[in-house]
Amino acid sequence: MDASPDRMAAATAAKVLVAARPWAGPAIWLAAFLAFVLAGLLLPLRLPLGSYYWDTAVYLDAAQRIREGQVPNIDFFAPVGPLGYYLVAGLDRLFPNAHPLLAANWSLLPIALPLLAILVFHVAQHSRGLALALLLPFLLFASLPINLHEVYPLPGFDGYGHYNRHVALLLYILIAVLMFVRERALTIWLVAALMLTLFLVKVTGAVAGVMLVGYAVLTARMRLRDACLAAVAVIGALAIVDLASGGLIRAYIDDILTLLKLNTGALLPRFLTVASFKFEVVGPTLVLIGLLVYSSWQARPAGLLSWLRELAISPVGWLAIGLLALTFFETQNTGSLEFIGLWPILLVLLLDWRRRNDSLRPVVMLLICVVAAPSAVNFIERSARAALGAPTYLPLAVDNVGKLGRVSVKPEIAERAPIMLQHYARHQPAYADLAATGQKPSVTLYSEIDHHAIWLLEVEQGIAAIKAWEHANRRELNGVFTLDFVDIMNRLLDRRPPRHVPIGIDPKRSNPQLEAQMIESLHRTDAILAPKCPLTSIRATIFKHFAQTLEGRSKVALAPCWDMYLKP
Repeated sequence: MDASPDRMAAATAAKVLVAARPWAGPAIWLAAFLAFVLAGLLLPLRLPLGSYYWDTAVYLDAAQRIREGQVPNIDFFAPVGPLGYYLVAGLDRLFPNAHPLLAANWSLLPIALPLLAILVFHVAQHSRGLALALLLPFLLFASLPINLHEVYPLPGFDGYGHYNRHVALLLYILIAVLMFVRERALTIWLVAALMLTLFLVKVTGAVAGVMLVGYAVLTARMRLRDACLAAVAVIGALAIVDLASGGLIRAYIDDILTLLKLNTGALLPRFLTVASFKFEVVGPTLVLIGLLVYSSWQARPAGLLSWLRELAISPVGWLAIGLLALTFFETQNTGSLEFIGLWPILLVLLLDWRRRNDSLRPVVMLLICVVAAPSAVNFIERSARAALGAPTYLPLAVDNVGKLGRVSVKPEIAERAPIMLQHYARHQPAYADLAATGQKPSVTLYSEIDHHAIWLLEVEQGIAAIKAWEHANRRELNGVFTLDFVDIMNRLLDRRPPRHVPIGIDPKRSNPQLEAQMIESLHRTDAILAPKCPLTSIRATIFKHFAQTLEGRSKVALAPCWDMYLKP
């Protein structure tokens, strides 16, 4: 692949960014980051509880299912690709003390870091400063389970968006490869590896990747033949995985088609939603694109078509397609490291315009900073708030929940959570009446940190009650199924989860119709559990969905917050 002028300019200009000192080498930063990650996985850390913590528990449920021989997408319906579940299951085995938040957040690193290292060391051959400018933002955003969009004002580490963050990091590397790698063979294999990983993590990430690679072909940054070779490599690898696993890829595609049927709605409102909550990035980026188009028009060559072609292959064309592809991905599941993939493109613009003698130079440079700064500032600010507040937080009394319970909360939440659990138990008819209207106790219930503290206490109560019931009745349950978003009980009790039931049940997005094999598997399961503190419209919908599997079972009032439907 021939080096384009903007690549050469970027590489040349970047040499002045970093002096030739040992600490400036990419290897030092990579080694330090690896040491940080390994320490985090080895130590039994207690972390501040954050929003949607039960999303992280879904990964432990998946790890238990995989440990019992189940295959994602074949043995259980999953809303995303199988790779993330396998990676978390692997880290769970290698680092049994690792906090679930960190294991889920860092599960992609065994794949992403080697690909990033190959890219960075390739770029470092020409400019160590440019290599660091690509490396350090990735390491920052991969360091902690923090999203760039705050859904709850109290500080904590985010329990949701893990697979979205993984895709955002992969797209960052993909854009950097398309912008800076010069060798054809290296480009082919890096693009193939990244597209394969994107597909196996989340299909919408692969769609965004196809948009970027397709634009690279249209603008001659990547040859059509090379893109076809990368596509053949991806398809070949998927075929091998499918054959070796007994149909995993075909089952994954079936799940994707099912999700498309379950998730309907116009795309335009989703674009507007992303533009509204990330306006601090989208707005300045659109202004920057407009200004760069104006600047290009002022210096346009003869002929409109020639100008359009030059505009398309220039960084402004890449900024536009990058914004479009990344926005499309965010429309499918909001909440991650939105738009960090723009940084490699902004880097090219920065290194180009810093040397220009143009009246627009100060405005362009300012807009580049305005686009790039919010993501880094938000990440650092939210991370610092969570870390600095942690020493004053209190642990929850959840001894039966294992490492999932290694969380801390503000003292007022630690006091409030057990009171609210008792309140929900005493006033169940009131919350059942509310659920019948389709309403939750709070509009933002699932993003509230105290709700997830209460949920952990509810799970603690359920585990203790099951152990007590088994001891009193001298019967060990072969497994359970929980009528809730997440079914963590089998992991905590070390039992065998039922097959063919969905993971992470969301009635609006990821709860397919009951099938014969699902019903049969649940009929073989000793206990089906119904949590009640509080009874919500979501829990009521899930209960109704699985109602026929409760026929013939005896109802046991297991605990104030739990009913158990026992197989005879």
